[in-house]
Amino acid sequence: MNNNDNQLYQSLMMGDFSGEGDLIQLITDDEDENGQKDENYAKEIPILSVRNTVLFPGVVIPITVGRQRSIKLVKKAQKGDKLIGVCAQKNSNIEDPSWDDIYKVGTIAKIVKMIVLPDGNTTIIIQGKKRFKVEEEITEDPYFQANVSYLEETFPKNDEKIEALEQSLKEAALKILQLNPEIPREAQVALDNIDSTPFLTHFLSSNINAPVESKQKLLEINDGIERATLLLEFMMKDIQMLELKNEIQKKVHTDIDQQQRDYFLRQQMKVLQTELGDEGPDKEVEELRARGKKKKWPKSVADQFNKELDKIMRMNPATAEYPIAINYAEVLVDLPWNDFTTDNFDLNRAKKILDRDHSGLDKVKDRIIEYLAVLKLKQDLKGPILCLYGPPGVGKTSLGKSIAKALGRKYVRMSLGGLHDESEIRGHRKTYIGAMPGKIIQNMKKGKSSNPVFVLDEIDKLSTDFRGDPSSAFLEVLDPEQNNAFVDNYLEVDYDLSKVLFIATANTLETLQPALRDRMEIIEVTGYTMEEKVEISKKHLVPKQRKEHGLKAKDITFSNESLIKIIEDYTRESGVRSLERQIGKVIRNITKSIAMEEPYQKKITPALVRKILGGEIFDKEFYQDNSLAGVVTGLAWTSVGGEILFIEASISKGKGKLTLSGQLGDVMKESAMTAISYLKSHAEELDIDYRVFDQYDLHIHVPAGAVPKDGPSAGITMLTAIASVYTQRKVKTKLAMTGEITLRGKVMPVGGIKEKILAAKRAGIEEIILCNRNQRDIEEIDDSYLKGVKFHFVDHVSEVLALALLEEKVSNPINFSLESEEKKTEAS
Repeated sequence: MNNNDNQLYQSLMMGDFSGEGDLIQLITDDEDENGQKDENYAKEIPILSVRNTVLFPGVVIPITVGRQRSIKLVKKAQKGDKLIGVCAQKNSNIEDPSWDDIYKVGTIAKIVKMIVLPDGNTTIIIQGKKRFKVEEEITEDPYFQANVSYLEETFPKNDEKIEALEQSLKEAALKILQLNPEIPREAQVALDNIDSTPFLTHFLSSNINAPVESKQKLLEINDGIERATLLLEFMMKDIQMLELKNEIQKKVHTDIDQQQRDYFLRQQMKVLQTELGDEGPDKEVEELRARGKKKKWPKSVADQFNKELDKIMRMNPATAEYPIAINYAEVLVDLPWNDFTTDNFDLNRAKKILDRDHSGLDKVKDRIIEYLAVLKLKQDLKGPILCLYGPPGVGKTSLGKSIAKALGRKYVRMSLGGLHDESEIRGHRKTYIGAMPGKIIQNMKKGKSSNPVFVLDEIDKLSTDFRGDPSSAFLEVLDPEQNNAFVDNYLEVDYDLSKVLFIATANTLETLQPALRDRMEIIEVTGYTMEEKVEISKKHLVPKQRKEHGLKAKDITFSNESLIKIIEDYTRESGVRSLERQIGKVIRNITKSIAMEEPYQKKITPALVRKILGGEIFDKEFYQDNSLAGVVTGLAWTSVGGEILFIEASISKGKGKLTLSGQLGDVMKESAMTAISYLKSHAEELDIDYRVFDQYDLHIHVPAGAVPKDGPSAGITMLTAIASVYTQRKVKTKLAMTGEITLRGKVMPVGGIKEKILAAKRAGIEEIILCNRNQRDIEEIDDSYLKGVKFHFVDHVSEVLALALLEEKVSNPINFSLESEEKKTEAS
């Protein structure tokens, strides 16, 4: 019933209705003491389904009729005997019920009045007469019709139990009237005028605060004593609820502020929700507790979790600490404590996956296979801490996904570039506003596993400021002896990270803390050769870009020559990131032609590459053959791979001044000074007149001048260039060298050997001079990289000069005029 119906209903109960008569009788004269009418009703009657109410015999209620089916039924009954059957609907949300949606026990009723309201709805006032049960469903169209049987009630006469029940019902009703101020006082008058026990039960059953299911249960009971007993039980629950409500109200001071008012309302809501079985704060806590019982976590964590829930139960939900405590409990229960994925120990499968996803990177793949093999045999191994370092674009980050796939583990990635706050790793104390766990715990929660493959991307880009040093926080995370009890400031309990396979990536190791570097197993990921880049392009880059641009394999193909042209003339890198972008440009151009229905060339050739990408961006560094002394080819390592480096030295008359140019760093300048000092002390052995050091200025230049250069690996190259210009002996053709020198003339090993060898091969170098201790690096390089290059391993610079300098001098040697200078000195 809606609000209008409720007001009309209260008026009817109080007798305040102006109809055809002065008062509608609540029980008619021709009813006996059991509430049964003497006349016989028809066996076939129309059925009206009603929502949210149950009609009892003798009771008058208004009903608003809105369904077309119901309006037809009411109009026909109004014109006839005005009798209809009324059955309650099981689910009030169903707009068009069927026989299955209504109860089969109802009450036959008489239409007392039909009112057409101003809003167009029709309201009927009906009075219940007798209960019935549907025996046969006849039809649903145009309205429900059924054959029914009428139910008789048994109320013993002059029974002491009946009298006691009647008295108890009236006392309970009066108690409800006293506790609920919303019920009009006139209701007590109506209650006092009822002298029939059956009608008393019907009247109270119709008015109790109970759901439709409970009222329907009362209607279906034939035994009067049983019905009255159940009714009394419902009324006593209502009294307890009202008493509890009043008890809460008495505890609250009449002059309450806004905060106390909110608390009071919440407490009322809490009690109501508890009675109705709806969700509330307590239910939320109980759900968390139930989830906690299913977790396989350590006892210390379980105790902390239950302690937190007990504290939440004592909190006022309106306080600021309540949501903080709830969030903390949710984080605890969401973390994957001791939830592990099962590793796949099929080593052949793992090797196939790694080989399929990445070309090269043999050292990394072998290390992962070794880890799997040990884990397979031992069944328990702490997760290693691997650090992949190398130039950008060689596949360090994507390798983590392949490793996770090969192991059958979850994959988690955390970018550390620019991270400068230690709290991002360790989290914040939960007492702070907006506190949350650190990124390590957040990613473990996201991964839903305690043994994922965890990629720490760009670990060399960590920075430090006044908020702490994040790299120091990683000392605990990346230590296999400590990370089994990692403490996050937010959690306040230990979390085991020992089963996590951490893989860090870095472009350089120079910026890493020594202590942090010591905790990781360093694996160098070198650049790719031309052949490897072509293979990667064909297997991975071209299919990927083709798919991203909506093309199929038949739409476009790349020849090997076109890929080589893109690699050599449009990219200069160790990895393949720029290569993928250039391939994408070519494919986009073809996509445009297809979309505009223009003719295009399906097979990409070098000429078409130049037409699409324009003129070549990079020139290949080739060995430059010349007849000048003082020009030597060196080998250098850069962040995008190896390159050849020309070091030029020249002398001019002066006072022994040294000039260095080409944006050289401090280490490179010191290498030049060391080389000059060595030559001065060994000038006689090298057939150099020592007086040239004071009478001629020396200029050393390293092109290109705009590119900063530093490092010790150009030591022997500088010494050879200076020795060449002082002795005017030419340098051997197609020869390159790299190595550090000492003041004693010792040749020291340097790094980046593989990249430097690749650069030398690209430039057409045929011989390379290296430190003898760099021979171990050569042994680790695939023979295909070494083909066509001859290596000379040396320990002393005298060996370098013997190999590099020819006996032949330049055709027009510089005239030092030392004899004339000597004569001038004697004359003075």
